[in-house]
Amino acid sequence: MAIILPHPMNPQEMRVLQEFRRIPADTLSVAAIKAIKHPSGGGESPAVSLVAKGYLTTDSSSETFTLTEKAKAFLALDPKPEFEETAKVASDAE
Repeated sequence: MAIILPHPMNPQEMRVLQEFRRIPADTLSVAAIKAIKHPSGGGESPAVSLVAKGYLTTDSSSETFTLTEKAKAFLALDPKPEFEETAKVASDAE
């Protein structure tokens, strides 16, 4: 079952944002962004589209990408499938 998130992003864009969480950093260089690997693509193109969507900002030379508050709100989400939550609650009750 798919998890529906309230943010319109493709998997490559989510992978770029997840890299900020993995490191953890608020700013990454364009070289670090280009090094991000995703099975269906990745790197600078998804980061540029995240700038257009308001999740990242870039400096005047486009050498660094920085998280916006909108991106930080997305990264704060901890989505879990509903059935896992139900199973956990049931096991906690025992």
